[in-house]
Amino acid sequence: MLVVYLIVDSGAGEVARAMFVIGWWLLPIAIYHIVPLCFSALSWRELLPLSSRPDVISVTWMRWIRESINALLPVASVGGDVASARLAHLRGVPSVQAAASMVVDTTVGVITQMVFVIAGVILLLARPSERAVSNVVWVVLIGIAVFFVAVAAFILFQHKNMFARFAKLARGLLPGKWLSHFVVSASAMDDAVVQAYRSGESFWRANLWRIAGWVAGTGEVWLVTRCVGHPISMTDAFILESLSSGARAAAFVVPGALGVLEGGMVLFGAVLGLPAEIALAISLTKRVRELVLGLPGLFAWYWVEGHYLLRRKEDGEA
Repeated sequence: MLVVYLIVDSGAGEVARAMFVIGWWLLPIAIYHIVPLCFSALSWRELLPLSSRPDVISVTWMRWIRESINALLPVASVGGDVASARLAHLRGVPSVQAAASMVVDTTVGVITQMVFVIAGVILLLARPSERAVSNVVWVVLIGIAVFFVAVAAFILFQHKNMFARFAKLARGLLPGKWLSHFVVSASAMDDAVVQAYRSGESFWRANLWRIAGWVAGTGEVWLVTRCVGHPISMTDAFILESLSSGARAAAFVVPGALGVLEGGMVLFGAVLGLPAEIALAISLTKRVRELVLGLPGLFAWYWVEGHYLLRRKEDGEA
C-alpha cells in the first residue's frame, strides 16, 4: 500500500513516464548488478576453509541464489543465507564451516554496510546543508548508533558459544537423538566462527571485498538517473545508495523491504534535490532487477534441491 501511495502522491503519470524512458535499459542495468554481486561472493569466499573452498564461479552462483531468496521470499533476509550454506555443503564444504562462514559473512555485511552509510553521511554533511538535511543526518546517526550497539552485542554473543547456548535452549523441544547431535555440532560451529574471525588476512580481505561491493552498487543509481535524463554526480549517487540501503537493512523483517526502499529513495532523494518521480523510478528499477535476476535464481535453487532429493530417494531405494 505504501508503494502505491508514494507512486500516486508523486504523480503516477510522471513515474510511468520515467520508467518508459528507461525502457530497454532496464536489462543492462539489471545485468550490471552482477558486479556488486561478484564482490559480495568474493567476500564470502574468503571466509570459507581453504581446503574445500569452491571456485569463484561456484561461489558467485550460490551468492546469486542467496540474494534471489532473500529478495523475493518472505524469509526476513536470512532464508537465503541458510540456503547458501547448504549449497556450499553440497559443493564439498564441511557443514560446520559452511554454517560458520555464513554467520561471519552476515556480520561482515552489516559492519561494512554501516561503514558505507557513515561515508554517505559524511559526504552529505560536506554539501551545502539546510536545516532539513541536519535533521535527516541526526536521524540516520541515531539509527547507526542503535545498530552499532546491536551488532557489537551480536559479535560478542558469537564469541560466547552462541550455538551451544541455542542448543541448551532447545532442550525439551528436540528429540534426544537430534539434540545430542546438535550439541556436538554446536560446539564445533562455535569454534569455527571464532576461527573465521581470527583468520587474519582472509577476514580483512572479506571486509574489503564487501565494501567494494557496496560502493559498486552506487553505479546502478548513477545509471538510472542518466537513463531518465536527470543525471546526478557519483557523489550524490553514493549518498543516495548508502542511505537508502541503510533504511532497507533496518527494515529486514519486512518482506523485500516493500515500501521502505521506495520511501527511503523519496526521502533521501528530496534531500539531494531529486524529484520524487525520479527517486521512485530508481527504486522501481531495483525491483525490476530483483525480478529479472531473482526469478531464475529461485528456479535454479528449486532445481538443485529437487535433484538432490530425487538422488537421495534413488540411493535409498537402491
